[in-house]
Amino acid sequence: MNEGAQDMERQLYRVEEAAKMLNIGRTRVFGLIRSGELESVKIGASRRVPAKAIQKYLDGLIGEAA
Repeated sequence: MNEGAQDMERQLYRVEEAAKMLNIGRTRVFGLIRSGELESVKIGASRRVPAKAIQKYLDGLIGEAA
């Protein structure tokens, strides 16, 4: 990773990292992506989950619980 990228706030997470952050399995993350509940992007053959998408998903869960 170059110096500039290290200084930037992290914007994208691997599916495994998103799963850990959400305390769910990676299969469930892929299910959320497939259903459109969690946004993701593809970079080459890799799938990444934007930090904003994780926050949006969490905000939706909190809204449902209220």
